[in-house]
Amino acid sequence: MFNIAGFTLSLIGSAGYGGLFALSLLESAAIPIPSEIVLPFSGFLAVSGRFNLITVVIVASVANLVGSLILFYIGRSGGRWFLEKYGKYILVYHKDLEAGDRWFREHGRGTVFWSRMLPVVRTFVSLPAGISEMNAAIFGAYTFFGALPWNFALAFMGYKAGEHWDVLSPYFHRADIAIGAMIIVLAAWYIIKKRKHA
Repeated sequence: MFNIAGFTLSLIGSAGYGGLFALSLLESAAIPIPSEIVLPFSGFLAVSGRFNLITVVIVASVANLVGSLILFYIGRSGGRWFLEKYGKYILVYHKDLEAGDRWFREHGRGTVFWSRMLPVVRTFVSLPAGISEMNAAIFGAYTFFGALPWNFALAFMGYKAGEHWDVLSPYFHRADIAIGAMIIVLAAWYIIKKRKHA
């Protein structure tokens, strides 16, 4: 059975900053790579002098930006067409797309910035931003600066925990589960509401 945590640690250990960059990019492009393992472990490597803490944060944040832009342009190039044509089958209608457009026009900057600090949500906010055709430069800037504090917090925790960095993982995992459950509840509420008004 494939061990994603073992693969993550092995790649960073062998490829250094290149491994950190690749894993952080994949995570932001919706590949299930746990940043809650990548960043604390990289922070731990900074204790030993293998990495530099600030460089870890910059490399991860640039990689997050690149991965997020991939999803953003997927949403912009084909996401809207897909939802316009097939959205009714998943209870997404034209008026919902218009509501999303209004939201990102009025609150796009804050949504992108703060979402970068929320597990699960931080990965997928790029798609609706692209679908709503948010300005790419603004999206990129708020993505990068939103990723910085998140990446610093995770790397710094690993740095302070030292060789015991892995004790942090269960706490992050519980946070992921809690936010994932909240998303499921909101999705169920959305479906019920839509069916009532169908």
